[in-house]
Amino acid sequence: MTAHGTHGTPAPDGPDDSSLCVLSTADLADIVITPAEVIAVVEQAYRALADGRSDNPRKLKSEPGDGHSVAYAMLGRDGARQIVAVKTSYKHGLREERERQHYYTTLTLYDDVTGLPLAMMDCGRIGALRTPAAAALLARELAAPGARTALVIGTGTQGRLALPFLLTAVPGLERLLLYGTRPDGVRAVREQLRTHFPDRDAEVLDGLGALDAAAGDADVVLAAAGPHTPAAVTADRLRPGALSVLTGHGLAPSALHRADRVVATSAAQMRVTGTDMADGSGTLRAADAEFPEVLAGRAAGRTGAGQRVFAYNSGLVVTDIALGHRFAQLALDRGLGTRVPLWR
Repeated sequence: MTAHGTHGTPAPDGPDDSSLCVLSTADLADIVITPAEVIAVVEQAYRALADGRSDNPRKLKSEPGDGHSVAYAMLGRDGARQIVAVKTSYKHGLREERERQHYYTTLTLYDDVTGLPLAMMDCGRIGALRTPAAAALLARELAAPGARTALVIGTGTQGRLALPFLLTAVPGLERLLLYGTRPDGVRAVREQLRTHFPDRDAEVLDGLGALDAAAGDADVVLAAAGPHTPAAVTADRLRPGALSVLTGHGLAPSALHRADRVVATSAAQMRVTGTDMADGSGTLRAADAEFPEVLAGRAAGRTGAGQRVFAYNSGLVVTDIALGHRFAQLALDRGLGTRVPLWR
């Protein structure tokens, strides 16, 4: 199958074919892509946004009063790749254990050169890769000079890939610490690490006391746990110069409110999705800078080696678009997917 929408490649049924290629979880599962390539794609998306070539409107959120589910919708345009896309995300059973929850996320791509649909895909793997890539970029740009110790909190989808991405972006890390409550998750983290870095392993922390002590040793603390984690590292546990990156859960609100500097991938999205980090009065501290502007050199990230920096890592749809487009290219080049004449 030859894909339309890859800029100059002919459509399978002619130049005006508007059929939609659906790429399933199975279609995308065997696509090989390295952490370094993912990081490069995500960085390009941030830089295009900072340059004004891309659009990343504030995400929409809907949830019932009892909080049993949450849904998001995100529209954006990647100006570097000239792709327009819509992402949807729906999670049900938020009060349940992970095994009882339902989660569905899709990404639909349109080629803004040809005006034709490119693909609709399961966005699970895209999100699982772009989030640790963004966290790794935050660590690369915001960690104190000479950072040597990293602590990852959480062993779910994001935690399992955090260490390979961190080591790719910050190769000087010497000591890797891991906190998780699920033995299978801990094993999965260590297996992922050895897959990409066969000679490296993580020190597994036993209990919250060990976590608090380790937080005081860490130059980079990446909180990627799920909402049911007992971990909540407070500001007074963080050493001077520490960078804390919030991707999921595992940091107390004080880590944000008492930071010397706050950087968000998007200040607008932080106001939407970061409400659980509000202080006792319900106030959410504002960001001092946005990360795309930091990457572009138009805003300061860390301004002193001894600063405690807090980074809020909310997913930007432009990064999903860029990585999703790359996956679509790789999948369609292999003839994967099912073409659906949706608009006929």
